Amino acid sequence: MEEASETLDAFVGVGHQVGVVGRSCGGEGSSYDPEARRIEICYEEVAEERELFQGAGHHPADDEVVAVLVETVFHEAGHALIDALGLSYTDRGEEDAADQFAALMLLRKGVSGERQLRVAAEEYGLSAAEDEMVEGEAADEDEAADDDEHAPDRLRAANHLCYLYGSAPGRNSDVAGSTLLRRARAAGCGKEWALVRGVWMKNLAPLLRGQ
Repeated sequence: MEEASETLDAFVGVGHQVGVVGRSCGGEGSSYDPEARRIEICYEEVAEERELFQGAGHHPADDEVVAVLVETVFHEAGHALIDALGLSYTDRGEEDAADQFAALMLLRKGVSGERQLRVAAEEYGLSAAEDEMVEGEAADEDEAADDDEHAPDRLRAANHLCYLYGSAPGRNSDVAGSTLLRRARAAGCGKEWALVRGVWMKNLAPLLRGQ
């Protein structure tokens, strides 16, 4: 959280500083509060993510939990920057853009960030598989999609893997043709990532000029 806070301060400056806090959220998910200009990361998610990864055979899953929380902080930081920049999106468009910002922040860290983005994609894949096992999930899918502005977890996983592969295909060739990233899409991930990165860098340009 300290790292994300420093990153945000570097972007937005003193005129729009954003706080980052950890707290118990009482069942609510991590979020960005635009009125308080504060990112809130929920303690409950630590236990939930650990249980998810341990169920998939990761023990003790410390690194996996950290990776997911880092991605979450940067996702919410994306919302904070969209607010600071006054960008206009639909609800779904803003969530997609926040995911893309998280990918940008992780990939700029190099190999360590690539590993964390890969783990975040795995978490979305595990979450999607868990949801699909719930009885009646298929029948309720359309209703759930209407209630949640985020993309489906399986698509979020595929998007992260596409950005990962598109940014460094040589180091991440194993993700192309996986169950989450089909080869047909992987072939265009270099252009897809260049577009995503270019849009965010263009949006951030007014904040970066003074640095």
